[in-house]
Amino acid sequence: MPVDSTLQEAINRHINAELYSSYLYLSMSTYCDSIDLPGFAHWMRIQSQEEYTHAMKFVDYLQDRDSRVTLLPIEQPPVEYDSVEDVMRQTLAHEQHVSVLINDLYGVAVKASDYASQIMLQWFITEQVEE
Repeated sequence: MPVDSTLQEAINRHINAELYSSYLYLSMSTYCDSIDLPGFAHWMRIQSQEEYTHAMKFVDYLQDRDSRVTLLPIEQPPVEYDSVEDVMRQTLAHEQHVSVLINDLYGVAVKASDYASQIMLQWFITEQVEE
């Protein structure tokens, strides 16, 4: 059964947010590489790949539910940072923002009485607690 249209739109916006997260963390990775911090660069690249995987989980979920995936433009992330400490502060703030987005998305699923989506979103809620 397809996802409610309001929830489908919200998930599509969230796919964009996850892809932006991937893009942001890749930018942070390249910044760390540019200041000769290969360990931080590697860690941020892994985070970028993880966010891409999250986006694809949402894509797959909509497709499994016979719902339409609509990709939106991805905003350019910052390319310069003050320091590696700035990168870490911004990473924490971004993860906190994503947690709010996922909680809001869960609220849309509750309002739509979409129990399957609520169950799927529990995985992401747990993931954000770990982050």
